[in-house]
Amino acid sequence: MFADRTAAGADVQSLWRSARSARCEAKTCQTGKISTVEAAAQSHTAQDAAVQTEQSKDAVQDFQQEVQVDYTGLLSFLQRVEDAVIKELNKNWKSHAFDGFEVNWTDQDETVLCLHTLSYPEAQDQNLQVTGVSWNATGSVIACSYGRLDNGDWSTEKSCVCTWNLDRRGLNPQHPDLVVDVPSSVMCLAFHPSQPSLIAGGLFSGELVVWDTSRTEDPVIWRTGMTDDTHTDPVYQVNWLPDTKHRKHARLLSVATDGKILVWREERDGRLALAEGFAIVAQQVPRSTRLKKAAWGEAAVGVTSLSFSHFDADVFVVGVEGGYSLRCSALAQAAALPRPGGSVPLRAPAELAFSPHAGPVYSVSCSPFHRQVPHVGHYQCLALRTDFSNSPWGCVQVPKKGNLALGTSRCSFTTGSGEAACWTMLHVGTRATLAPSLEHPVSYN
Repeated sequence: MFADRTAAGADVQSLWRSARSARCEAKTCQTGKISTVEAAAQSHTAQDAAVQTEQSKDAVQDFQQEVQVDYTGLLSFLQRVEDAVIKELNKNWKSHAFDGFEVNWTDQDETVLCLHTLSYPEAQDQNLQVTGVSWNATGSVIACSYGRLDNGDWSTEKSCVCTWNLDRRGLNPQHPDLVVDVPSSVMCLAFHPSQPSLIAGGLFSGELVVWDTSRTEDPVIWRTGMTDDTHTDPVYQVNWLPDTKHRKHARLLSVATDGKILVWREERDGRLALAEGFAIVAQQVPRSTRLKKAAWGEAAVGVTSLSFSHFDADVFVVGVEGGYSLRCSALAQAAALPRPGGSVPLRAPAELAFSPHAGPVYSVSCSPFHRQVPHVGHYQCLALRTDFSNSPWGCVQVPKKGNLALGTSRCSFTTGSGEAACWTMLHVGTRATLAPSLEHPVSYN
């Protein structure tokens, strides 16, 4: 298998004798004189003055003297109140007011207070569910989308988007400032990062709509419509992306369970046109995921969530159905497997597949503080991973129902059904730092 081998030698002829006879000339060059001017500046003259009070000699003498105590008067007071104090102590000893009370010195005080409880009675009458919550750029207006998460069939039931201005006087928690009727269930929504009146929403039908809350008559300003480029499955997430060519404009990114990640640009005629897109196809996913053999092929892998890296704008992590999370690159040039229709060819962005967990991935969020720490919310598990490692370096078990939302700040937040929990990343453990009781999905301002 291995053997010794002798390579042929190479000779280099010396030319130093001929180089000595070569003709050489020496020349010099000098740059022009650089003119310089010096000037000096000095601040105005300043003076300092100090003031100090003098300590009184009488005060020192009074402090050094011993305090005079009237022991006779103190004894008389104690004898006078003794009967009343003993009577109250006996009454407290016989009381059952604190029976069963145990002092827990280890629990921390919760600092989360419920300031407002907002609702829309008409949506409650239709048994609609809150599918998304978003704050506007000023942090004063909150919007929520209504739809259905428990109905897997196609439905034509109408839904709505409601907004409340929490800084407005006379706030009515049961009367939204604006109600936008939508012909299909709204699955997600997101405010524009700089224009407080623009809201983007993804519908159950796969369509994207942008509303302007300052226009009460006809708030719809852009929409994708039902074309060959539109998603064929419900849209689970929408994000606003900065437009590198036009700073005043922004692009929309949508994620759906049809496996497509699409980027849209606005047109003058009120349409959202497809600018570029990606597709997650099972055959082009790295084999480290160990998908079932039946899953390999041209089948689309449903995308449920996406998060961009805060350190590299071209890197993003997606969560897919089946418990997998993939590290992807926006610079990928490999073409995705062709599909019928579509005006823009889609690319395959997957570069690295993380080890799967049981249950679907509900939310993915890249940390703004650690370059290699994306957080992935699984069913009853919060996994902490690095960008280049297949296995997680930490996993927090959530004892109750699965996670529905996830965010990263100084602490990591995840929301489940009826509970929001907070963990500090300095001490990853099974116990949350803060766990207020909630009944609906939340969004952090």
